[in-house]
Amino acid sequence: MELRDYLRILRRYWVQIVATTLLGIIVGAVVSITATPKYEASTQIYVSVRGDGQAVGELAQGSTVARQSVSTYASIATTESVLGPVIEKLDLPQSPEVLSAQIQATAPANQSLISVIVTGEDPKLTAQIANEVGKSLKAVVEDELEASTTRNEPSLVSMNTVQPATEPVAPVSPRVPLNLALGTLLGMALGLGIAVLRAVLDTRIRSLQEIEHATDVPVLGGITYDADSPKRPLIVQSDPHSPRAEAFRTLRTNLEFLAVSNQEHSRARTFVVSSPGPGEGKSTTATNLALALAETGTRVVLIDGDLRMPAVARYMGIEGGTGLTDLLIGSVEVSDVLQQWGKDELYVLPSGKVPPNPSELLGSKAMDELLNLLGELFDYIIIDAPPLLLVTDASVLSQHASGVLIVAASGATRKQSLIGALDTLEIAGGKALGIIVTMLPLKGPDSYAYGAYGAYGGYGRTGEKQANAMAEELASSIPPGPIGRRSER
Repeated sequence: MELRDYLRILRRYWVQIVATTLLGIIVGAVVSITATPKYEASTQIYVSVRGDGQAVGELAQGSTVARQSVSTYASIATTESVLGPVIEKLDLPQSPEVLSAQIQATAPANQSLISVIVTGEDPKLTAQIANEVGKSLKAVVEDELEASTTRNEPSLVSMNTVQPATEPVAPVSPRVPLNLALGTLLGMALGLGIAVLRAVLDTRIRSLQEIEHATDVPVLGGITYDADSPKRPLIVQSDPHSPRAEAFRTLRTNLEFLAVSNQEHSRARTFVVSSPGPGEGKSTTATNLALALAETGTRVVLIDGDLRMPAVARYMGIEGGTGLTDLLIGSVEVSDVLQQWGKDELYVLPSGKVPPNPSELLGSKAMDELLNLLGELFDYIIIDAPPLLLVTDASVLSQHASGVLIVAASGATRKQSLIGALDTLEIAGGKALGIIVTMLPLKGPDSYAYGAYGAYGGYGRTGEKQANAMAEELASSIPPGPIGRRSER
């Protein structure tokens, strides 16, 4: 992943990260409130060697021995021989093993000091325990471990308390600021971890960049999401100055460049529109693309090649009972089923009746002859085809066209499905000309904005007038034919 990928993850899952961070803060606060306060008292004991009547060299040697023995004395502070008298004197309910867990005795290196630190819930009792441990340790070391071998002589080692323990004023735990800080960091880390994991496991396509990383097939354009799309699928006609309509015009421009670059193909301007699966906007894309092409004055025919679940006739608001199926079986003529739509040179060929053998009809010689005829009469042929991963119809139709335009829905189409559709098309000998991403969000990390278009409202109107004028000029220059006669009816 690159830095921008992580930034996109942060923007996409920021609500979750904030929620887990707040949860961490709440947990830290609860722990701080419910935890029993603990107090800490400490005493320091100085260890030395008695030097009465000894030479300077002997004193130095004795001090060295004392410093080397300090760590040993410190470890004795938590033994039963030291803690037993403390428990007895203070009448403590704990056993030596339990009390030793509250005591920490340390001896800094190369020093003759022992620090005894006691932690407890009662501040006064904690200080008493620390002082008594120091006294008991002194007694055990001087009277037992380092006692003089000569009667009535003091121990060779002397232990003196240099800093007695005092009753602590404030508890050492819970540390509220520390607990809140740790809760914040842990909550944030948890949120980031979950966000990255979700991003890695989520194979749905959400941006144009993800498609560019997943495949070498070029991205021809992006269409934003519109909740009202089912109510007004023909956005180029119903709201020609909207950002979505401009997106289809951008797609139209890219398609024109594709047609120019594929001029060596016998059907350079015949395009199949399909998708990996259902519900990804292929029919909406095909119809609006045909409308955008017709705006420029070119002669366009839109064919509903989805003989299983046709949608073009419903979107265009025309009668679709008779159409491509009837034409392929020879029961009607082309001029009988082609329907002119709107004031531009756009004609629609609906699917007709649902046949029992759609793939066979679409791959038949009759279909090839029909496209040859339409190729002579029209500048562009747009074919709406079924999804690639469900049936073979789109792969069959690709044999009659210059290539396939694959529609993938942001947030719905999975990368595996897109790659599978491309592989299916390649195996069938078809060519994927480009990918069109639909349902792109207008807000958020994967947004696809068209702010520049909004600042030039008059630009769209001027372009529309020019397109209409061009269409009228081209229409007047086209000689009458079977299609022309149909339009006069």
